[in-house]
Amino acid sequence: MKRREKKQRADGSFLSGVLILSVSTVLVKVIGLFSKIPLIGCLGAQGMGYFNSAYEIYALLCVISTAGLPVALAMLISAARERGEMGQTAHIFRCGFWIFCILGVLSSAGMLLFADSIASAIGNVDAAPCIVAISPALLLVCISSAVRGYFQGYRRMGPTAVSQLIEAVGKLVLGVPFALFALKRGYSIPVAASYAVWGLTLGTLLSTLYLLFLKAKESRGKLEHLPLKTVAKSRERTFSLLVKIAFPITVSSAVLGVTRTVDMALILRRLGDVGVPLSRANAIYGSYTTLSLPIFSLIPALITPIALSLVPQLSAAIESRTESGQSRVVSDAIRLTVLLSLPASMGIAVYARPILSLLFSGEPEAVDIAAPLLSVLGVSVFFSCMITTTNAVLQSYRKPNLAVLSTVIGSGVKIVSAYVFIGIPQIGVYGAPISTFLCNVTVTGLNLWFVYACVPGKKEIVPVYFKPFLASLGAILLSVAVYVPMLSFCGRETLAFLGALPVALVFYVIFAWVTRAVTKDDLAMLPHSKKETSKKSEKHTVTKTEP
Repeated sequence: MKRREKKQRADGSFLSGVLILSVSTVLVKVIGLFSKIPLIGCLGAQGMGYFNSAYEIYALLCVISTAGLPVALAMLISAARERGEMGQTAHIFRCGFWIFCILGVLSSAGMLLFADSIASAIGNVDAAPCIVAISPALLLVCISSAVRGYFQGYRRMGPTAVSQLIEAVGKLVLGVPFALFALKRGYSIPVAASYAVWGLTLGTLLSTLYLLFLKAKESRGKLEHLPLKTVAKSRERTFSLLVKIAFPITVSSAVLGVTRTVDMALILRRLGDVGVPLSRANAIYGSYTTLSLPIFSLIPALITPIALSLVPQLSAAIESRTESGQSRVVSDAIRLTVLLSLPASMGIAVYARPILSLLFSGEPEAVDIAAPLLSVLGVSVFFSCMITTTNAVLQSYRKPNLAVLSTVIGSGVKIVSAYVFIGIPQIGVYGAPISTFLCNVTVTGLNLWFVYACVPGKKEIVPVYFKPFLASLGAILLSVAVYVPMLSFCGRETLAFLGALPVALVFYVIFAWVTRAVTKDDLAMLPHSKKETSKKSEKHTVTKTEP
């Protein structure tokens, strides 16, 4: 009975964390799109090319600095809490925090000092002002990542969610006005783009200050300190564990970051090799990265909360050596990933043009460039989501080296195929999304093989793709049956899409229920359901009796 209650509480805690971060992520992505729409309106595709070139470099260095350590912090803190070692959790955070600060200072200084060289290396020399403007954000992100890792180790996703919202709102409220101010003063497009980047940096500063305030407030009066005699020995062991866990995760994420950066350079340089002028290549790249990639990355970003909630939950189950708990958490994470990503992948592939026309109605030329590219990318959405979740599983089992292996192989596939395909005049820039698809299929297949070998209770974690696929396909076909006649009647693809979208959503829910892709037990695990409320009451009762 106690085991059953513990499993139910774990399920509810996992889904609650997913829900909190999912809502936050949706809002962050919506705000991000709202900021890009006016930005591309005032800077144009060329200006967004400068903006996104700097952002890609920032994202790469950010991944190298912060990808592994927050996960390592969350894993170690969650395991320490499971053992009841509360003094160790504060010590783990302090060790991780100083590592973050050192990495942040080095990354920000490197980006600032070598801005011109970096811009030249990627073939976009006018992006240097944007690189300078975004460099301080690296230190800020490192600091905020340490605090987020601490709270995630306590399975508290609220601080991460709120800080992400603050950062996104700051980007919207500050970035767009800064860019407009620069243009009114008569500054060039590259300089105006750098002003927009300063808005992003200031939004990151606000988010970091919020997290530091929250951590200081929580730590006040807490007795979470190790005895002085054990501090030195524990510090050495903690540093070793953090590096051991974080390094492979960082390498895996860095390989993907390097691949994206190489992808950017390949698009610009290989298009030049087939006779496309640099200004035109930059406009194509700006349209691709500003319109296509944000829509493509929206659904994988919604899957990230599953991964963030999965790591501390699964780490605790591994620490307690409960095989059923491990397989249950992994099974829930993979099923949620499949249910969310399959219909989204199909929908983006089919409705790429009306989606972009709806969001970027004032940029028809950019939409013409980006829409067919997004259609190809849409097929990769499902595989990108699966990579996020399976990587989190491997990381929780402290086997991130397997994720590194699959990532390196997949990235090699992407670089080679992108170089070949983009250099073919008949394919051109379409080689970028095609290579992304080939990469994601490769990584997903390898990761699933590794996950199956790691997790006990293999029969419980094998995901059932067939039922969600049938539900997704049926919903998309019915929506197309509504979209086509509406388009011929009104002649406006955005109106036809708005009419077809509710049909797809409603019938997907119906088909998922009919095919039993979603069951009553799944609904009972959702936060605020009657069963979940009952479990929270039980948890409160148990907690009160503990010393």
